[in-house]
Amino acid sequence: MRKTQRIASWVQRLSEIALVCWLGLLLLVDTVGSVYRAAGIVRGQFLVPLLGLLAVGTYLLRRRFRVEGFILLAAMSAVVSFAAGFLNWQGSPGFAEAGVLLLLTVGVLRWVKPLRLALVLSGVSMVVLQMAAGLRGPNGTEVAFGFLFFVAWAVAIAIGGYLRYQLERREEAVHAVRRAERLELARELHDLVAHHITGIVVQAQAAKTVAAQKPQAVEPALEAIANAGADALTSMRRLVGVLRAEDDASRQAGTTFADLRLMVEKFSAAGPQVSFEIGQGVTESALAPEVLTTLHRVLQESLTNIRKHAPNTWWVQADLKAADRGVLLHVRNPRSSSDPRVSRLGGGFGLVGMTERVKAVGGDLQAGPTHEGTWEVRAWFPLERSA
Repeated sequence: MRKTQRIASWVQRLSEIALVCWLGLLLLVDTVGSVYRAAGIVRGQFLVPLLGLLAVGTYLLRRRFRVEGFILLAAMSAVVSFAAGFLNWQGSPGFAEAGVLLLLTVGVLRWVKPLRLALVLSGVSMVVLQMAAGLRGPNGTEVAFGFLFFVAWAVAIAIGGYLRYQLERREEAVHAVRRAERLELARELHDLVAHHITGIVVQAQAAKTVAAQKPQAVEPALEAIANAGADALTSMRRLVGVLRAEDDASRQAGTTFADLRLMVEKFSAAGPQVSFEIGQGVTESALAPEVLTTLHRVLQESLTNIRKHAPNTWWVQADLKAADRGVLLHVRNPRSSSDPRVSRLGGGFGLVGMTERVKAVGGDLQAGPTHEGTWEVRAWFPLERSA
């Protein structure tokens, strides 16, 4: 990806240099034409190459002063055209100036909002170009230059309109992706709350069982339930805040290895015990943010499914290690019967959703029983860059 970006950057720079060289060539043509027409006498024809030089400067500053530079150049061009027609100056119609106006017209149609303003400025460029062709050029060439400038202007309009259409399509696609991401965050909100509530239900059932035999053990269980409820509320506030903020759509819970360890510790506190190891050479900097988030979600859903569908499990083994130019998350546990009271809470993310999310970031996920009678989840994720 970085190599592609560097190539695109170099192509953009080379095209910029090529356009400036082309404008410089047109400016040279304007200068030669003015010198030839002036026949050694300093007259008003030299305003044309000077205006062309100003136009090149306007083009170089177009990103900072797109509309202002366009209006300034158009106004100066109209003034020079009126002066040339009134004083009967005959020389170059201003090829460099016309070239810059055409390039600025493309940029105006592509970037300037609202569209009405862009169309008005594009029409102004057409009028200015026709004035330059009709009032500055040698006698008998007005129609030829006018037609040439009109064809060039039409091409610029077509290019600018197409680029604006592509830009608007891209913006619509970005908005659609953001909406889809916000819906995904809403689903994640459901899954986060389901994860915490499942733990609350299990702890409440354990407290009810223990209360008859060891009343003194109920208080720690109630404290654990209260902490789990607080965690659920915190997760809800975090993701609801993301849903409310359009520009914060990239903020998601669980984007560091510390979040993974913390989640495993909380899961182990309520049982069963989880052994979680991160292999050598696996670093956060080697993984893209979306991969880290997906890794967090897969591990969370795997543990939640174990608690819901294998409540009698006494151990869970999880590890994250380097594998095949990526990282592999491996979660395994003994298979056991499911508690129907907990299973009724629903799946939420589900195996299909996990698979789709992992594939979306370029990974692969496999889950199912093994020969040893265990259930395992294997999720492979690609590296973004070398650590």
